[in-house]
Amino acid sequence: MDNKIKETRLNKYLSEIGHCSRRAADKLIDEGRIQVNGKTVLMGQKVSPSDRIEVDGVLIEDNQESNIYIAFNKPTGIVCTTDTRVEKDNIIDYINYPSRIFPIGRLDKMSEGLILLTNDGDIVNKILRARNNHEKEYIVTVNKPITIDFIQKIRNGLPILDQITKKCFAEQIHKKKFRIILTQGLNRQIRRMCEYLEYRVVKLKRIRIMNIELNTKVGRYRDLTKKEMIELQSLLSDSDKHFKQ
Repeated sequence: MDNKIKETRLNKYLSEIGHCSRRAADKLIDEGRIQVNGKTVLMGQKVSPSDRIEVDGVLIEDNQESNIYIAFNKPTGIVCTTDTRVEKDNIIDYINYPSRIFPIGRLDKMSEGLILLTNDGDIVNKILRARNNHEKEYIVTVNKPITIDFIQKIRNGLPILDQITKKCFAEQIHKKKFRIILTQGLNRQIRRMCEYLEYRVVKLKRIRIMNIELNTKVGRYRDLTKKEMIELQSLLSDSDKHFKQ
């Protein structure tokens, strides 16, 4: 009989117990902010449930909390970071949720709209997996009248960040406003696409992530419904199958 204690990579363990996402855990490790049994850890280190894990000197425990999934309507000026020490206008302090949660992905500081937060590291990894082609929908207002040529070029892909953006859905909905659905998440992608065409984004609002739609007031959050979670898990399951093929 094998009595060896099961060990897990530290970033995966912190994700599974709902402390933070794997990406955030890697950043903490890289910054030397995590100690295991009194020693600063290295990237890729494994841990067991019996190990004493501390982040910034605070003991981390697996409290087996129930999973939390919320949809938040982020105002402009709020930063999607869990680093409350550095950024005073951070999303965690703004929401002030009673349990530890972290954002799934990002929405830049001057943008507003839907962002999901959770304590479930597993779902974070599935949603952020780039190859899954998960839809995100935005309403964008620019500084001058939109042309047919502008919409066609947005749809067909533009050269930003040393690559051509994927083809996407885009339609004009007002003189200076358009709707766009992306399946990739390059840094400041919509703003860079508009800048390439010599337009400036005046307002950018995300209104949907996959099957989750924005329906709360600015600065408010809500729990995802049971129906939304069932649909979301189904979409993630389908994309997992595609990813493994």
